[in-house]
Amino acid sequence: MVEGLGERRIIEILLDQLEVMPRVTVPFGDDASAVDLDDGRLAVMKTDMLVGKTDVPPCMSLWQAARKAVVMNVSDLAAKGVRPAAILASLGLPRGLTEGDIEQIGRGLNDGAREYGAYVLGGDTNEASDLVISCAAFGTCEKQFFVKRGGARPGDLVAVTGPFGKTAAGLKILLEGLPASSKVKENLVNAVLMPQARLQEGLILAQTRAVTASIDSSDGLAWSLHEISRASRVGFIIEKLPIAQEAEEFAEAHGLNPAELALYGGEEYELVITVKAELWKRAEEAVKKIGGRITKIGLATGEPTILFKEKRGIVPIEARGWEHFKPHSK
Repeated sequence: MVEGLGERRIIEILLDQLEVMPRVTVPFGDDASAVDLDDGRLAVMKTDMLVGKTDVPPCMSLWQAARKAVVMNVSDLAAKGVRPAAILASLGLPRGLTEGDIEQIGRGLNDGAREYGAYVLGGDTNEASDLVISCAAFGTCEKQFFVKRGGARPGDLVAVTGPFGKTAAGLKILLEGLPASSKVKENLVNAVLMPQARLQEGLILAQTRAVTASIDSSDGLAWSLHEISRASRVGFIIEKLPIAQEAEEFAEAHGLNPAELALYGGEEYELVITVKAELWKRAEEAVKKIGGRITKIGLATGEPTILFKEKRGIVPIEARGWEHFKPHSK
């Protein structure tokens, strides 16, 4: 049964059945796929699917759900340093939706695409037992600026584009009814309902040539570190966890571990990157110029382990995060 396999094992089985494209530029398992255009440029593609049961929490409108379906794809292109140009959207719609519901979905798709400079060109529509919004994003980039997961080297600095833990805390408010002060609640719930892709940061970082590896963190900070580790054959020593202040306050109020929220929550859509140490200033200043920020959290090592240096000593960061078909994966 697929419940026992988990999403990642299912992907492995599927990939074993596929013939690898000759001279493939980007190997299976990265954030996006690419085809070499033979003129120094790549055609870059990404597809991601939103399903009502697993991806649309209570209080999320259909407009927000459709927008999120776009953001999910844009975030993966952002991690590769690619600007989205076009979106295709395939919809599975339950019979109970109204005309107003369909309008909301259409507006959400359009608003999400235009927010990041892309257009929805078309797609497909069908009947389904649950809401399904499957988007495919397309963009191009110069081959030299495409950032893979597999380029990190020992001595590189590990960094992120923003804090973690807000969505994990926000989901506890929405799904478990845990209380919070009005300001904290607004920030945490908004992180869930209105995720932001770090497109401008991804584009400018790719241009600096300082970034050696990059990944979208939607499956969680811990899992993202393990994915770069596997692809690059490096390890990491994490010296500082980038925990959002609101997540810290929420965790303290409810006796939760803020490190758990930050490491294993998922749905953050920040970028986790590795940067050449000698080019750190270049990357930091480039992001600052566009109004963003990167925060250094650790160092890449030659040992294939991922460790967190905390007050009580050094502890391993487990390879866990969000995984479909595994109900207790968070």
